[in-house]
Amino acid sequence: MAEPGPKSVLFVCLGNICRSPIAEAVFRKLVTDQKLSDHWRVDSAATSTYEWVIDSGAVSDWNAGRSPDPRTLSCLRTHGINTAHKVTKEDFATFDYILCMDESNLRDLNRKSNQIKNCKAKIELLGSYDPQNQLIIEDPYYGNESDFETVYQQCVRCCKAFLEKAR
Repeated sequence: MAEPGPKSVLFVCLGNICRSPIAEAVFRKLVTDQKLSDHWRVDSAATSTYEWVIDSGAVSDWNAGRSPDPRTLSCLRTHGINTAHKVTKEDFATFDYILCMDESNLRDLNRKSNQIKNCKAKIELLGSYDPQNQLIIEDPYYGNESDFETVYQQCVRCCKAFLEKAR
């Protein structure tokens, strides 16, 4: 009998420049530290250009090609994590989990997943794994560095709990 392939998780927020890159980097570090990298495929994506990707095959220019917010990168560097996709039809068919940051992301993803014939992804709020019951991971974009640290700490809690449950 063949050994099952790696599990996969896609972290999603509006622009993939703050929250989802933090969650991706945190989770990637967790699986690396626990020597589970071979068992997981990890990525992050945005919902903001999803309409274009799904409907026309083209990618709009809203945040296209932008790297994560400099404050995201700074927060991750502080914690010793280096980081460097927009949601596509294929993501729904290839990822086991799509974990998003807020209700708006969740609505968008659920609406689009209903249009995908072979959707296998379990779509959830990443915050549903938070042991402190903070369901929503607030967007820190208009905040300051401490808001990014808050997102980081929540992602650490949620990603640890998710990894434990998904093993």
